[in-house]
Amino acid sequence: MPAESNLSKRRSIMEERMNWQDVAPDAYKAMIGLEVYLARCSLETTLKELVKIRASQINGCAFCLDMHITDARKHGESERRLNLLPAWREVSWFTPRERAALAWTEALTLLPQSQAPDADYQDLREQFSEKEMADLTLLISAINAWNRFGVGFRRQPPAL
Repeated sequence: MPAESNLSKRRSIMEERMNWQDVAPDAYKAMIGLEVYLARCSLETTLKELVKIRASQINGCAFCLDMHITDARKHGESERRLNLLPAWREVSWFTPRERAALAWTEALTLLPQSQAPDADYQDLREQFSEKEMADLTLLISAINAWNRFGVGFRRQPPAL
């Protein structure tokens, strides 16, 4: 009997809890407004996708991972880099700019643990203008917000 109970708990994890866009359409529109701004900012598309994927990996957001890995592939990102993104520090395949962005992504996504270290900020300053740093921080904030909606309400990727 306990095994059945665990199975039903696992099944409930995979069911969407609520369609928050329908419940709070103005909040959804505000989030889309952020995305419109970020789509137009000067950060490279592939860099933006790597940041979104890395934050979504840390947060365990299946919906966002599916979306942004698909988008990264469409923009020419390689399977090998996508596969090793969780271990980006261990390979030399990421540029200094990407490495600085990924470190900042991890620091801000894990803010209670990291407290945004000075070393990560210094690396960021060496690779990005102040405007780009602000845009990157907004990008990280936005994907973390999307992840909270996705994980919190168990948003599911489209069926295979």
